[in-house]
Amino acid sequence: MRSLRSWAALCAAAALALLTTTLTPSPTPALASPPGGPAFATHSARAALARLLPRHVSQFTLIPARRPASGDWFSVSGRAGHLRVRGTSPAVILSGVNWYLKYTAKVDIGWPGRSTAKLPRTLPAPEGTVRRQASVPHRFALNDTDDGYSGAYRDWASYEKQIDLLALHGANEVFVQMGADAVYYQTLQEFGYSKQELRSWIPGPAHQPWWLMQNMSGFAGPVSERLIEDRAALGRRIAHRLRELGMTPVLPGYYGTVPPGFTERNPGGTVVPQGEWVGFGRPDWLDPRTDVFPRVAASFYRHQRELFGDSTMYKMDLLHEGGRPGDVPIGKAAQAVMKALQTARPGAVWTLLGWQKNPSAQIIDAVDRSRLLIVDGLADRYDGLDRETTWHGAPYAFGTIPNFGGHTTVGANTAVWAERFDRWRAEPGSALAGIAYLPEGTGGNPVAYELFTELAWRTGPVDHAAWFAAYAERRYGGPDPHAARAWELLRTGPYSMPSGTWSEAQDSLFTARPRLTATSAASWSPGAMRYDPDTVREALAELLKVAPALRTTDAYRFDLVDVARQALANRSRSLLPEIKAAYDAGDLSRFRAGAAEWKGDLVLLDRLLATDTRFLLGPWLADARSWGRTGAERDTAEFDARSILTTWGHRSGSDSGGLRDYANREWSGLVSDFYAMRWTTYLDSLDTALVIGRPPAAIDWFALENAWNQRHDRYPVEPSGDPVATAAEVLDALSAAVPSVPAGSGRAR
Repeated sequence: MRSLRSWAALCAAAALALLTTTLTPSPTPALASPPGGPAFATHSARAALARLLPRHVSQFTLIPARRPASGDWFSVSGRAGHLRVRGTSPAVILSGVNWYLKYTAKVDIGWPGRSTAKLPRTLPAPEGTVRRQASVPHRFALNDTDDGYSGAYRDWASYEKQIDLLALHGANEVFVQMGADAVYYQTLQEFGYSKQELRSWIPGPAHQPWWLMQNMSGFAGPVSERLIEDRAALGRRIAHRLRELGMTPVLPGYYGTVPPGFTERNPGGTVVPQGEWVGFGRPDWLDPRTDVFPRVAASFYRHQRELFGDSTMYKMDLLHEGGRPGDVPIGKAAQAVMKALQTARPGAVWTLLGWQKNPSAQIIDAVDRSRLLIVDGLADRYDGLDRETTWHGAPYAFGTIPNFGGHTTVGANTAVWAERFDRWRAEPGSALAGIAYLPEGTGGNPVAYELFTELAWRTGPVDHAAWFAAYAERRYGGPDPHAARAWELLRTGPYSMPSGTWSEAQDSLFTARPRLTATSAASWSPGAMRYDPDTVREALAELLKVAPALRTTDAYRFDLVDVARQALANRSRSLLPEIKAAYDAGDLSRFRAGAAEWKGDLVLLDRLLATDTRFLLGPWLADARSWGRTGAERDTAEFDARSILTTWGHRSGSDSGGLRDYANREWSGLVSDFYAMRWTTYLDSLDTALVIGRPPAAIDWFALENAWNQRHDRYPVEPSGDPVATAAEVLDALSAAVPSVPAGSGRAR
């Protein structure tokens, strides 16, 4: 036993080390423990484990291990109540704990939903020593859009939970854009811009991801200096926690974005106007070949270091989604961008998104490919891809974007992942070096997140059916034939969608801007069902038969609401054509019956969603308002948070640009006050048209929608109602729905 003096000395040393780490940024290793390098402290992993498993943390001994040249690994051994988990970083140790929970204790900590309440008081022993080796070195997480679509106004507790879940599931590289506005704000003051000009140029936080991608600026602002400072403080805390866990914070790099009037303020700083992006004016692009560019880049990286410390990975995409190079040779621009990065951060990796035609071969061929990592957003979307040829051997991560805009729809191309990842990785000459989890909004489709992140810890193909069967058992903390059947139905339905055109499922027509011919809510979402809707309805029926003892888990309640929500949303795709057929036939009685069912379904949907916190609009808006210091600041933040879900932007971007409802989602409050309001207005206008025999009156949808964006209603932040009883109502309603269009009418089913 240590003496009190030695214990006090140890505590003092630890406190000094923590203070030094906090105040003195240091380079972040790309890998937590380089081959032959020193071991590491495990206190950060233990602290995370205490948050995740407070009743069981004392039963784990966490042991650091050196990382060999072969890469990260973890092992789990021990006896009941005394478990030993070794790993090559604090995050890898947590991944080992998660593997134990899934495959020995058979419980789930999902994102979202958990069944850890079913853990016994004494944790069971594994069978011998379980060891897993990472099959790829890069395990990248988060889309550029995540801060906008998952909640730009989250607090530290929310980010801390997200980091814990990322570590638990093996991520070792995480994109961090929180606080990037502070870097631009400080940098560009050195190049002739006033604080007021910059605060008007920087968009509201929910829209900042697209500003960082050089797509737009200025919307939902101006931002306050206090907001910029608070975001920087939170970003610093996020980056520090990632480093503590041995994870790399991937920071935004500088590639030339400047506000209007840059050349006038900085002679020789030639810019290339970038035109428009779906209705928004894009920021100018500073020619990287100019003498001014390296000075701006140096200032950017200096301020970034002061605010967030260093990293070894920087994310940036030249000419994203239609950017214009003008007369600038793309290869020369890439060389200048890379030179500025390497000057500021020698040895850093430039990370790019594989999306549409990005990155071009001109970029790849112009720089050192060993300093690139492409996170592929289309690996599971199209067939016939040859990444080694397209990207000329540059390292890339097999990635997925299983939702766009953070849609609440369930489904993913998981069967494609199970087959394609391992095949691509094992091909001769493969440049596949990682995985990249890239949903545009996180916090949905927990089974997809679970399966995708597990790919990195398997060295052979995944047995898709067997994996889902095991998931069904641990998801609710015990075996149940109805749970098994439900997840087999979901596996063969929304989670076995094929590649070829889409990587996400169809969205709900309840969330579409009203029209009888609607086939999607978002402009770029699938226009038809991508799976048999009966699989979801039948899965709901099975989930409602799960044993009462397993219904108490958080995971069960979330899944039940989510599946019931999806089953009801799928009904919108068969009901709307029925309403259209009645209207086209001038059949007022039949039209009114269909319209009544539609309105009733929206009421029922909102009541269902109200039973689970994760489907509430209230917390989203309350979070936004919490960042404001004045009434005006709170109102500006709320408009930012509301508009990203509805119109997205101004009239041009919403209507002509097609951005409206891009981030549609079925949340209580949003359904009752926004979607139902739109559909009631529309259906009532059609009813009047049928009665008077005239075309319906035109509706200015943007004016109606934007009026809602500017409201300040309060919505519940706590759930209400019984999820099981309400889900049963949904099933009853779906069972009672009968075709109201005669056979041969052409009704789509």
